[in-house]
Amino acid sequence: MKVEAIKTKKIKPGDNLFDILFKSIKKLPEKSIVVITSKVVGICEGRIVSIDEEKKEELIKKEAYLYIPSSRNKYHIVLSIKNKSLVSSAGVDESNGGGYFVLWPKNPQKSANSIREMLSKKYKVKNLGVMITDSKSIPLRRGAVGTAIAHSGFSAVKNYIGKKDVFGRKFKVQKSNVLENLAGASVAVMGEGSEQTPIAIISDIGFVKFKKGNPSQKELSENYVKFEDDLFYELFNNKLWVKGKGL
Repeated sequence: MKVEAIKTKKIKPGDNLFDILFKSIKKLPEKSIVVITSKVVGICEGRIVSIDEEKKEELIKKEAYLYIPSSRNKYHIVLSIKNKSLVSSAGVDESNGGGYFVLWPKNPQKSANSIREMLSKKYKVKNLGVMITDSKSIPLRRGAVGTAIAHSGFSAVKNYIGKKDVFGRKFKVQKSNVLENLAGASVAVMGEGSEQTPIAIISDIGFVKFKKGNPSQKELSENYVKFEDDLFYELFNNKLWVKGKGL
């Protein structure tokens, strides 16, 4: 597998996402995946709020589906659930925002689909994937890791159930989240600071199953687990969580 980070200009409000992509990407091989940070997509879609206009925590409450107030931890960071993902601050971030809070795209899946369709047409590739990524913290580990908030053009999960391990034992519950593994590798290469490489291209990925067209609702639902069925359900099933106004 090869992950190549792509240098861009500084992304500012008013920039056109496709102009940036077309100027930054010289060519795309078949069966490759284009990775774009949610911050770039959010800025280009106008999902920004001036830092002077509104307090961050109030904005997070509007964006989050569930949240735990910042007063509940010593770092004063809001833990939240947004778009069926456990993240901090509901994706609201001011780093590399140039004086703005940058929000996730309004509809990340719609954005991923339209980006894939446009890139496929522009670069004349039939098998192409797209991921929109962000960073998040994970319990009991220091530092941020990459996560995907939307994808298009390939299968997110590889199912091992019913197959055998090296000793002939059948897997009963094992599935591999291809999407999250690829997101982690991509964000590690793109960086978290001033690298100015918010785009990456993943190639030589024979283990990825590409799909022509946008993922169906059934395929998308298979990538998520209902609260009550989640292994970590008891972490969500307590009175610390407050209902926000987001999805």
